Amino acid sequence: MSKRKRRQSGRCLCGSVRFVIAGPLRPTVIACHCRNCRRFSGGLFTVTAARKEHLVITKKGSLKWFKSSKYNKRGFCGKCGSSLFGVSDQWPFVSISAASLNEPTGLKLAVHSWTEESADYWSFDPKLPRRRGPSGLGGPPENLEQ
Repeated sequence: MSKRKRRQSGRCLCGSVRFVIAGPLRPTVIACHCRNCRRFSGGLFTVTAARKEHLVITKKGSLKWFKSSKYNKRGFCGKCGSSLFGVSDQWPFVSISAASLNEPTGLKLAVHSWTEESADYWSFDPKLPRRRGPSGLGGPPENLEQ
């Protein structure tokens, strides 16, 4: 009996945009720290990739596209704001937000890219605490001068 590869699917936060990948998905994730990706996603943008023709939008809902540069555009949900896709006229692949994929993804983080453009608050310090739930940090102190 042969093992059949599961077809990967994903969606935006509100579910009004849904998609499937009808072909191979790159098994690795890039964590991009460039300014454009940070502004698009609200943080570092974690993406994998597939051939453009293998991205099948099954529910377009409020899918919007923004032309972010001469050759690139970014897809997002106009209803909930989820960052979903990146497409370049000069590349045969579509970047797909790893966070938009239904789990389990089977993907592995491979590289942090554009780290020279990392936000000034970003740290690669392995000693930073990791929490399984909420951060526990709360809001700003009451006695901060403004």
